[in-house]
Amino acid sequence: MSLQQTQWEDLGISNDFLFGKVMQNPKLCKELLQRILPDLKIDHIEYPELQKAIKPDADAKSIRLDVYVKDRENVVYNIEMQASDTKELPKRSRYYQSLIDLQLIDKGQTYRKLNRSFVIFICLEDIFGYGRHIYTFENLCKEDPGISLGDETTKIFLSADSTMDDVSKELKAFLDYVGGNVTDDAFVQELEEAVRKAKRNREWRHEYMTLLMRDQINVEKGIEQGFKQGMEKGLEKGLEKGLEKGLEQGLERGLEQGIEGTVSILKNLDVPQQIILANIQKQYHLSLEAAKKYL
Repeated sequence: MSLQQTQWEDLGISNDFLFGKVMQNPKLCKELLQRILPDLKIDHIEYPELQKAIKPDADAKSIRLDVYVKDRENVVYNIEMQASDTKELPKRSRYYQSLIDLQLIDKGQTYRKLNRSFVIFICLEDIFGYGRHIYTFENLCKEDPGISLGDETTKIFLSADSTMDDVSKELKAFLDYVGGNVTDDAFVQELEEAVRKAKRNREWRHEYMTLLMRDQINVEKGIEQGFKQGMEKGLEKGLEKGLEKGLEQGLERGLEQGIEGTVSILKNLDVPQQIILANIQKQYHLSLEAAKKYL
């Protein structure tokens, strides 16, 4: 889970915090899953935990899931709203899957106890660039794709910014809504009303603002530490060469290392990607494309 630095009144369904709150309505969540996975007959869902947090151990990276639900057959669904392409979503989905699996069986249980699971990312951008609205991945044999590994894991990436006619009109209406287009689709209208209702919830507003303040404090600390570390390394390299050009090059590399160090520290502090992106753009006067290269 990550937070976009946006005024509460301006939030829409593409904001992961608000999306997670709206999806606490089981009727809406079930309808969304049914639109994404029409071949499954999902007649009931339950929430093992709201905003499930997974902390494997003190040294490993923890995660907080936007939506985590199970159906009557104990199939697990994790749905994540992703407002920007951070170039790491495929590996992030791998990490999420591994941590979810850790929660599904206890010590001494057989691996057969692992539930069937779906990790679903809803993206504003087409992160693969092939124009599809939906990309579904399962583990198949490379030599014979007709042979499935049978591990019962599926990863799905949805794109709101695509052109191909490859999904149902119902799912397309939802993806258009994520992209900012409110249609007369009944489900979209329900979501729009749920968003308006959520934004009137004072407790959720306070929670959102508190998280934003925490993230901003971590950003400031990370920028200060990263810049200092990077510049120190750059100066050392420049002074080692002992030449004016060497010092200039060292400072340039020091700036790069300062940005890299800032990003690394902020990630370790679990600062959301969108906030990291916005702050390194501002702090180091980078274009959006230049800033994305450091994520």
